[in-house]
Amino acid sequence: MTKNRAIKSLVTSHQQREGGGFVVRRPIGGEVRHCDPFLMLDHFGPVDYKPGEAIGAPDHPHRGFETVSYIVEGSSQHKDSAGNSGVLKAGWVQWMTAGSGVVHSEMPSDDMMKNGGRSEGFQLWVNLPAKDKMISPRYQDTPAENIPIATAQNGNVWVKVIAGESLGKKAVIETRTPIMYLDIHLKPGTVFVQPVPEDYSGFAYVWRGSGYLGHERASAKMGQVGVLDQGVDSRMEASANEEVHILLIAGKPLKEPIAHYGPFVMNTWEEIEQAFADYQSGKLGSIEGSKERFAATESAKQKQQETGRWHSDNSAVVS
Repeated sequence: MTKNRAIKSLVTSHQQREGGGFVVRRPIGGEVRHCDPFLMLDHFGPVDYKPGEAIGAPDHPHRGFETVSYIVEGSSQHKDSAGNSGVLKAGWVQWMTAGSGVVHSEMPSDDMMKNGGRSEGFQLWVNLPAKDKMISPRYQDTPAENIPIATAQNGNVWVKVIAGESLGKKAVIETRTPIMYLDIHLKPGTVFVQPVPEDYSGFAYVWRGSGYLGHERASAKMGQVGVLDQGVDSRMEASANEEVHILLIAGKPLKEPIAHYGPFVMNTWEEIEQAFADYQSGKLGSIEGSKERFAATESAKQKQQETGRWHSDNSAVVS
């Protein structure tokens, strides 16, 4: 086994509209179809909303996987059909295990909707093994101050440990399968090597700045993702003249069949059909105030059309 992991493919993520109509980059789940056990990574923002422009994802179902929401800037509020609700602020992480299924709403906070502001963050979809797909839903809402941060090389390396371990710091969030989720910031010219278990598959996504990925120093900039080849150590390096921010995400592959359609991820198409039937029959429940959230989304879209944001964003979106 080669010790240093090479980058077996480097891909530029496309942009598309999601949820109520906000724009995301999709490094995983698009050109890179899956990276077992990861199904999708969306990067929303950075975007500066004017008052009334902020758009979220009103009521929608999930079954059979987990969603991991990481807020970099801004704030969002969530509700679900099991009665859970809360506000996620800058630096927070929500690890939601959809399991047997919930109807979920992810909207801008009242402050964001009223006053506007900058919004940026990520949502990762993590597949669940067949034995866990119908477990009870669970939330882990973790404030920024509870997420371990490690530093090295006189502060030139900064790592937020969302899942797994880095530089002696262990994550507080529990995962159902072995997973590493690190937000790594490197000062200009800094080199950092992160050990990754050799039985993990994974990727490195550059979400700000530019630098080099892998021991062969593949040049990468914002919006590009490098899929890791086999090995142990994952090397990354910031460009000489600017910082680089990288999400390093890896995990033990499930190696199970994937049936994925819309908001449901199961192992067979019969299970997908059952998920739709359960949702349509109301078995996944509903959330009070649904009409108001969809109306607020339409109002924000109209506001963006009036200010010109909607049309300017269209130039970057893949239809």
